[in-house]
Amino acid sequence: MATARTHQLQVHPAIGGGYDAAADRMKGGSLLPQYQNREGPTAAQVLTIVTLLPVVGTLLGLAGITLAGTLLGLMVVAPLFLLFSPVIVPAAAAIGLAVTGFLTSGALGLSGLSSLTWLMEYLRHGRSVPEQMEYAKQRVQDAVVQIGQKTKDVGQTIQNSAQETGKDQSAATRT
Repeated sequence: MATARTHQLQVHPAIGGGYDAAADRMKGGSLLPQYQNREGPTAAQVLTIVTLLPVVGTLLGLAGITLAGTLLGLMVVAPLFLLFSPVIVPAAAAIGLAVTGFLTSGALGLSGLSSLTWLMEYLRHGRSVPEQMEYAKQRVQDAVVQIGQKTKDVGQTIQNSAQETGKDQSAATRT
């Protein structure tokens, strides 16, 4: 007859998950957090922090100066934009279209050059399309043979384990 097994799950709070002062007092501990025995930072960590603090401070300072300069410049230029907007808007549209045209031209030229390079490599190797198709067909056949062999091996393994399980069960029922 089979016996039922029960499993018990214990849940421990993760770091920062809480602190049970009553349980700590029962153990004879102090009311300080559980991290009191942890060692301090290593020398490498201290050196890293000391090195990075000036860099971070400098970068934050530059970001603040840049933001202040941008806002000041925007305050000075905003009235000029309003006065010259009938000229600026068409000029911005023309510049945007010109940039778009140059980028499109470059992308199409790059595509053409890469296509030409591929064609030259194709002609240099001298393989014909039927040869490439035959090579691909052979690779697919090899893959099918490998998959068939693996499937056969897995089926054999499953059959062996099923036979062993059947033998174990029949031996258990005899005793």
